[in-house]
Amino acid sequence: MASRSFGACVLCHPVLRMTCRRMSAAADLQSQIDFLQGQPHKKHPGVTKLKNLGLPDKLQAAALSVIQGAQVARLTERSRKLTNFLWSRKRAVEDFTLRKKAASLEKELWEKAMETPDGADEQLLEERIRKKVLSELRRTTYRWTAMKYDEELGVVYMAARLAGGYAAVRRAMNEIKKRDPSFAPQSLLDFGSGLGTVVWASHSYWGDSLKEMVCVDSSGQMNILAERLLKGDDERAEPPIKHVYFRQFLPVSPKFDLVAAAFTLSELPSTKEREEAVLTLWRKTGSYLVLVENGTKEGHQILMEARDTLLLTQEKTLHDSRPASVFAPCPHELKCPKLAVKPSFPCNFQQLYQPLRLPGLKHKEQQVEEFSYLILTRTEPVQAETAAVDWARLIAPVQRRSRHVHCRLCCPDGHLQHLVVTARKHSRDLYRCAHGSHWGDQLPVLQKADDGSQTD
Repeated sequence: MASRSFGACVLCHPVLRMTCRRMSAAADLQSQIDFLQGQPHKKHPGVTKLKNLGLPDKLQAAALSVIQGAQVARLTERSRKLTNFLWSRKRAVEDFTLRKKAASLEKELWEKAMETPDGADEQLLEERIRKKVLSELRRTTYRWTAMKYDEELGVVYMAARLAGGYAAVRRAMNEIKKRDPSFAPQSLLDFGSGLGTVVWASHSYWGDSLKEMVCVDSSGQMNILAERLLKGDDERAEPPIKHVYFRQFLPVSPKFDLVAAAFTLSELPSTKEREEAVLTLWRKTGSYLVLVENGTKEGHQILMEARDTLLLTQEKTLHDSRPASVFAPCPHELKCPKLAVKPSFPCNFQQLYQPLRLPGLKHKEQQVEEFSYLILTRTEPVQAETAAVDWARLIAPVQRRSRHVHCRLCCPDGHLQHLVVTARKHSRDLYRCAHGSHWGDQLPVLQKADDGSQTD
């Protein structure tokens, strides 16, 4: 009797047959879904992270020229302190929050006074409690102050934030460039324009189409500084970016194709003013609204305030009834799951950049800008190639291990997920995409059961 081959025996085993069928099913599913769209795995459609970013040569040269001419004393030390101050900055405490806290403190102090009466006159006791309440509020309340930039502080801000701010804005706008390649804006509004980094970042992507760029900043000195960066040393020379206009107030122009506010909402003193600013900017948005803030809890929460304002209000503007929809980074329009986790951590991202080379100092070859961003759109959301593919956002560094990859994702169903991707469970293509992806990229997640994931 002839013996059967080893391969035949393997295929006869019921457990192995089931495993083979599952692997075959995964391969069949994968072959039907072309989420790669002809791209190599390391450059799949969800990759939006940029490599080490440097300032445009003309911007770098102009900035160094301004810094050398200003001769600001202790520039390095002051720029470092300003960076730390801006990073640790919090929102101003709202009046109703202060009143609520004061009432709670007053009630607590009165209860203690009643427990151990000392025979003091009631009026004197009331005055003593009032002073204690005021003293405690002064001690524990964050003192928010508006930033006022004169020429010297503007130069310090340039040394501290020009390169990092440019990197964050450029990375955020790359989402639009990569996922909506047909978008060719003709007009741009930059609210709280500061040094003009939004103009430079936008011009790097859409320089051929932009015909009008309006920069609005309440600081006249900042506008002067931004204009000097555009013109460089020779004021008579043709600027590298044309059609840029500086204002201290919002223009009456009804619509701009692209509207941006980078590190601006955090400079407004109240929730009401931030809400009004966001609604005003949205009324002026034709296609995309881009908001960027520091990658801190405060920055993230400010952006989530803006997101809720626009999604819940759904204000219809004159001649444009298209509602707001989230373009990036959120893959859904539900409540941010990161805010529901205790302790909460901000939804932020990182971008490598080359720092401004200050004269006479040694610098690292690259630094990291940590930022949060939000892009909303009036255009129809981009539809997936097939309903069997969902795009999730990588919200933490990808951990690559032997034959598997740990991915922490924010998913389209509004949940956080820890997905362990393997070639066996998720197909070779998906495994290679995950292996080549980075924090901030999107990752295709095939709709399959039993994928080895953990939902938070």
